[in-house]
Parts: sequence; C-alpha cells; structure tokens
Amino acid sequence: MAYIQFEHISKRFGNNRVLTDISLTVDEGRLVTLLGPSGCGKSTLLRCLAGLETPDTGRIILDGEDITDKRPAERKVSMVFQQYSLFPNMNVYNNVAFGLRIQKMPRRQQQQRVEEMLAMVELQGKENALPRQLSGGQQQRVALARSLVTRPKVLLLDEPLSAIDAKLRKSLQQRIQQIQRQLNITCMFVTHDQDEAIFLSDIIHLMHQGVIEQSDEPIALYTNPKTSFAASFIGNYNVLNGTAFAQMVGDAMTPHDVAVRPETINLLLDAPENEPDRYVLPGEVKEFSPHGNVIRYTVRVGAQDLHADVLFRSFKLFHPGQRVYVVVEKRNCLRVN
Repeated sequence: MAYIQFEHISKRFGNNRVLTDISLTVDEGRLVTLLGPSGCGKSTLLRCLAGLETPDTGRIILDGEDITDKRPAERKVSMVFQQYSLFPNMNVYNNVAFGLRIQKMPRRQQQQRVEEMLAMVELQGKENALPRQLSGGQQQRVALARSLVTRPKVLLLDEPLSAIDAKLRKSLQQRIQQIQRQLNITCMFVTHDQDEAIFLSDIIHLMHQGVIEQSDEPIALYTNPKTSFAASFIGNYNVLNGTAFAQMVGDAMTPHDVAVRPETINLLLDAPENEPDRYVLPGEVKEFSPHGNVIRYTVRVGAQDLHADVLFRSFKLFHPGQRVYVVVEKRNCLRVN
C-alpha cells in the first residue's frame, strides 16, 4: 500500500478551479516532486496534504489513515516554505526547539535532538545567532532543521530554494538530498525548476492547469515525454505539428505532434551521406545565443525554425546566414499527444 494517497482531489477558489480530480500515490521513503509552471496547482495540492487547505472533493490517506479533515497539528507533517518564517527574536537554537517545546518534550531530550539537527544541517556554532545575523542559505537550513526536529512522517518543501542564488542553491539541493536519504523520510517537493526536479526526485509529477500531465522517473520524463506540454516544459523540445513535420522531412503526415530535443540535433557544414535511420535537412542559421557551455542555434529548415544545442567550441562556430545541414536520428523524433 502507498504511504500517501491522494484520491480524486479537486479544489476551487471562487470561480477558479485549481485542482481537478487529482489522484496520485507516494511510496514511503521517496522524494517526490510536484513540478509545473506558476498557477498549475502544485502548491495547493501540497497545502491540502499539510492541512492548510481543505479539498472540495476527494480524500487524503497518510500511512493508512484518512487525514482529510484532521487539523494540521494532528497530521505529523512538517512544511518548509519559500519564506523562511523564522521567529526574528529567537536565536537559532530556540527556533529549532520550538516544536519540541510545544510537544512538551523534556529539556535534556530537546537539547540532544536540536544538537543532532544542527549538526545535520551543518550549523554547529550558530546556536545563539539571530536570524538577521545569518545568510539566506543559513536561514533556510534553520527552517529545514526546525521542520525535521519533530520527526514528522512527511516533509513538505514548497519552493524552498527559489530565493537563493544559483551556486548556493546547488549546494542546498545536495544537502536536502543527503538528509532525505540519511533519514529515509518521505518528502514532497514543489518547484517550477525542471533541473532542480530532475536532480532531486525519485518521481516527478508534472502538473498543468490543475491536472497531472505525466508522472514518471526523471530520466524517463525527460527522454520520453507523452504530451506536447511535457515536451515543451521538461526538455525545451522543438515541438512541431504533424503537418509541419511531414513537410519538413518529406515523410507521411502524422496526426500527432513531433518533439525533438535540441541536443539531439547535429549541425554540419558539409552534406553527410544519407542513411535510412536519420534525417538530413538543409538549413540556414538565423541566430545563436550562449547558454553556459552550450550554444543554442536557431536554424530555419524549410518553413520551420529548429533549436539546436551544440557544445561551445570557439574553433567551430556557425554564424547567421550560414548554410548548414541539420542531422537528427529518426528515433529522436518522438510522437506526442
């Protein structure tokens, strides 16, 4: 039996339907991500699990118990928000110990538990610091320790790293992953960042307009999207309708859209030999832009523009107006709904 079960969850705010008949399961000890653009319903679904919102229909089961109508304090669920929500006049130690004091845990046991958590998030020596004396990353680690110290059944993280700079964000992603595995705690993580979701997750539930668009392991979701939205959101795919694709490659028209990842496209100056398992198409470079160690080219092929990602090599650059050959294996042209 799944550890967490969402059964036919729907939620409206006024005339705005935010969740529509959501059903999904989460196994114990897994880190599961709700991924999607702003307004797709991912945070609302998380808040329903936390007890901060009540679904209009459906029920939520945690560890075999129906918690749909239970108060937040009765659910044994902890939540880390994008805003750190630390008590500004309490030092680090007291912020972390707050939940234990509410539970009336003996002082000696509180101290031991707080020290364990501060060591786990690498904040030893900061016990007496106030939140304003800490960096954003340190404050977020305090919030994480405070959520874990009560040993909840489930840890919920609602875009906890979105306000942190890129380098520190990578470090905290690794720390969250390490802690989750060390404690074997069940986690649900909300983000709109596909790279973050792919790095952290055991399973990704991609959401769009209040429904689950696709659920899969990260690599499977990236390499085999099932819908046009999944292809456009996850892998920055080139998505072409069946007619446009058929005109471009000279194949029979397909009723499905066709998705092609930019990194699966090769650009060549000289015409390669035609082979039955790949398309070779003449094109013209329109523009390019650097993306770290990759250059993204926009190439006009017939009446279509394709994006191609090529490793940045200063001795091999293509320029606007240059004629090239676009080469892509047929297996990398995916039919999507």
